[in-house]
Amino acid sequence: MTVGHGSPPPAEPEAPEVLELAGEFPAASRAQWRDLVAGVLRKAGRDELPEPVEEALRVPVATGVTVAPLYSAEDAGELPALAGVPGLPPFTRGARAGAAGVTAAGGADANVPASWDVRQRHTDPDVALTREAMAADLENGVSSLWLVLGEGAVPVESLADVLADVLLDLAPVTLSGGTPAAEAFLTLVEGRTDLAPGGCLGLDPLGLQSATGESQSLDGLADLARRAPDGWRTVVVDGTVFADAGASAVEELGCAVAAGVAYLRALTAQGLTVDEAFGQLEFRFSASADQFTTIAALRAARRLWNRVGEASGASPAARAMRQHAVTSSVMTTRHDPWVNMLRTTVACFAAGVGGADVVTVQPFDAALGLPDAFARRIARNTQTLLVEEGSLARVLDPAGGSWYVESLTEDLARAAWDWFTEIERAGGLAAGLSSGLVGDRIEAVWAQRLARLAHREEPITGVSEFPNPAEKLPVRKPLRPETASGPDRLPKVRAAARFEDLRDVVEATVPRPAVYLARIGPVARNTARATFAANLFQAGGLATPAGDGAAEFSTVGTTVACICGTDRDYAESAASLVAELRAAGATHVWLAGTADVAGVDGQIAPGCDALAAVRTVLDQLGTTTGVLG
Repeated sequence: MTVGHGSPPPAEPEAPEVLELAGEFPAASRAQWRDLVAGVLRKAGRDELPEPVEEALRVPVATGVTVAPLYSAEDAGELPALAGVPGLPPFTRGARAGAAGVTAAGGADANVPASWDVRQRHTDPDVALTREAMAADLENGVSSLWLVLGEGAVPVESLADVLADVLLDLAPVTLSGGTPAAEAFLTLVEGRTDLAPGGCLGLDPLGLQSATGESQSLDGLADLARRAPDGWRTVVVDGTVFADAGASAVEELGCAVAAGVAYLRALTAQGLTVDEAFGQLEFRFSASADQFTTIAALRAARRLWNRVGEASGASPAARAMRQHAVTSSVMTTRHDPWVNMLRTTVACFAAGVGGADVVTVQPFDAALGLPDAFARRIARNTQTLLVEEGSLARVLDPAGGSWYVESLTEDLARAAWDWFTEIERAGGLAAGLSSGLVGDRIEAVWAQRLARLAHREEPITGVSEFPNPAEKLPVRKPLRPETASGPDRLPKVRAAARFEDLRDVVEATVPRPAVYLARIGPVARNTARATFAANLFQAGGLATPAGDGAAEFSTVGTTVACICGTDRDYAESAASLVAELRAAGATHVWLAGTADVAGVDGQIAPGCDALAAVRTVLDQLGTTTGVLG
């Protein structure tokens, strides 16, 4: 509109009201938070508290690395800025600055980062079944293949048959099988110039030494590198070998960097330039259900390798680590294997957020044997859902800037670098393996974790917590046999193994050993401890018939009972119930809780050694299982 002479000026528009969600609340300080935490801990019976008080709540996540219950800007300091930006040194935030992705309509979109490479592993020696499985994977979302060749796996001499239906100009392949597998593949594709980039010959002599205990030669790596197709890599630095032996993220990262340095020395000594040698390496790491440690470990690994590149004189572009993340074998369970779907989903999410270039999700039945078609389908669909439905690949380094993640990345990087330099001072990874330095360190780390597992401080759903005593396990074809071992071989471990081995033997015992749960007081009061006791004893394979008081004890065919109720009920009538149970034939009476009750032979409570409790009960029952050591 037009404003004439004498007309009042138009009114200024009112500024929109700014809504501050915390505006009506007083600012909270860390000191106030600490006072509240101290009050809660004192109510829980903690009279002596550390300074600062949050130190009492720190949780170990790796060797020498703990996480606090609260992080703020003062914890991270300048770390987010030091992490840089995606695609540039130190590559903490990712090796890619972003590449053209694909829109839902199928067209390229330069504003959408490309997805990671979805790679699935195949090891079935039945060539026809492997071909069928690979075809199903490639037709339903998998973008590259991982073939395990050799004894007990895909026969090397059958490689041409296995790959007969694979369009190698579209789907890259990564091999595991050493020099024989690499030679067979190079012979198969000799003269071809159209192979899809991103494949790897998969040579890893130091990983083989770790798995077998036998020294390996690094000779000939450069010759194979010169024969490799364009865009392919020759060497895999397999950190999962150390993780599968019980290493924490610190040992896995430190050993992987040490192996990478050894390969760099060998490749450059055999005539490759530094940049060429860096371009021949792909790193493989485990991804566990501890999502933040996985995220931080992948970020820390890139930072560590960039530091190696700086010291080696590599160009900035060559220093970007190519990462292949594989969901952890250590966390996989045989019992209640369906829960593995949840574990692998979290691990895959963490691998994607952590910036892995390639991700392999192990099928949920991997600990039972060779996966079936349904398990492979779930594994690949896990990635498809996260990428396509969850849009996880659309954001580069989504955890970047988080005070917690940046602090954890820093702590892991420093601890892993210290371990790497210790290996280097000992003469390198090969010498560290032969001398026992690496094996002893990993064994000590695993022993500490075993204690946490036994005490259920690190619970395993479906195994040490909430076991399903009526489950029927799926039947699968057996896995490939273990490789012949030497004296310095690193073992393969699983977190659930001790509970599962004990449970298998106990459940096969006839009659099945049992503990009678003697409920005391109203159901509303005894349910919590009765459930706790049932979970603990069932985790070791024991049956847990229950009844009110001692009335049904004589009908369940056992001589061990466990009283379950509240401390108030214990004070009123637990001593008399102990006498009733003994009169009914109980030779040993346990108590769920820590109350002082005369006549009980043992107690179970949160934080107790569950494995030791089950083994003691089996001894009291006179049951010999052969796995009680």
